[in-house]
Amino acid sequence: MNIKKVLVEALTVFSATLIVTVVVTLLWNLILHRTSTIDWETSFRFAILLGIILPWIETRRSRGNP
Repeated sequence: MNIKKVLVEALTVFSATLIVTVVVTLLWNLILHRTSTIDWETSFRFAILLGIILPWIETRRSRGNP
């Protein structure tokens, strides 16, 4: 897997995770706290973490490492 594919996969995972966590935290706050706030810190933390970890795992799997 070349570096371009890894970067594209990392950005894709980052974007998808960011969008999902923004929506989830917004709905959570709307339903439970009746405020329309988004927890940006949590959203970016999850997006950065998963944007790094998931492409790394996929790269290790494609190389045949256990």
